[in-house]
Amino acid sequence: MKLDEAESTMQKTVESTQRAFNTIRTGRANASLLDKVMVEYYGTPTSMKSLANISTPDSTSITIQPYDRNTMNLIEKAISLSDVGLTPNNDGSVIRLNIPPLTSDRRKEFVKLAAKYAEEGRVAIRNIRRDALDSIRKQEKASDIPEDEAKDQQDKLQKLTDKYTAKIGDLLAEKEKDITTV
Repeated sequence: MKLDEAESTMQKTVESTQRAFNTIRTGRANASLLDKVMVEYYGTPTSMKSLANISTPDSTSITIQPYDRNTMNLIEKAISLSDVGLTPNNDGSVIRLNIPPLTSDRRKEFVKLAAKYAEEGRVAIRNIRRDALDSIRKQEKASDIPEDEAKDQQDKLQKLTDKYTAKIGDLLAEKEKDITTV
């Protein structure tokens, strides 16, 4: 594994962690809360985005307007069964989700969840570093690269790891601020 491959994989890990953070409620309406909700549509799990227009008319509600009215009950059922923790209200053409204000206990739970996602991202980055280090050591052992170049690549790899781990830390701090801000 080359350094540029390792860096691009680490960048993808940071982006994945950001997407995971987006699914955590912050007390404000956000359409990305429904990103992980899959609707059973003709026997196939389908993302909510491909079945309906999702919008946030104000900071306390989300509206879901299905492209096909026949999917209304399927979407409602999927939201009810999901871990989003919101109750859908159906008026026949639009499903509304009211976002209640978060209690302090719920905020603490979400901060813990964000920390868990951040740690998963950090572990993934460390695993990428481990794989790249193994690759560098194999090249050095096979005399493909000199020892001083191997050391230089290992130093660069550690700097990349530190950089992307710090990015995840920054994203976590930002998300914690969003969650705890009333």
